[in-house]
Amino acid sequence: DVSGALCISQAWPGMARTIYNDHKRFLETYLTSYPGFFFTGDGVYRTSEGYYQLTGRLDDVISISGHRLGTAEVENAVNHHVAVAESAVIGYPHEIKGEGKMLSFLPRNISCGYGTAETLAAELQELISKKIAKYAAPDYVQVTHRLPKTRSG
Repeated sequence: DVSGALCISQAWPGMARTIYNDHKRFLETYLTSYPGFFFTGDGVYRTSEGYYQLTGRLDDVISISGHRLGTAEVENAVNHHVAVAESAVIGYPHEIKGEGKMLSFLPRNISCGYGTAETLAAELQELISKKIAKYAAPDYVQVTHRLPKTRSG
């Protein structure tokens, strides 16, 4: 069981070869961080059985009161709750902390004995406080019926 940056050691068909009008940036972003490997920009978790789980973009970071926190880290903690099907964390401007955090989640089924949405929201805040840190708990928790998706999912 290990987690880290997803890097690829060999070229593959369809891989990027440059950034339009900025080849130097391409080299610095994807080939310099891990010499000999192509850095995808994604985090990954590998189980002891050898399965890989993408954990999200490594550059998607929220800065809360001087603490840098990856949104994928919080989403991963929340998604371990049995009542959560999917989650998304976003930052928003906060007068005191610099950035605040909002969590939206899609419940598996609220009516299956998980309690009310408010109870579940409080459980998720507590879960994040215990698994990561107190400062990582979101300011707002929102139950939703659908999360926005990119074309690739």
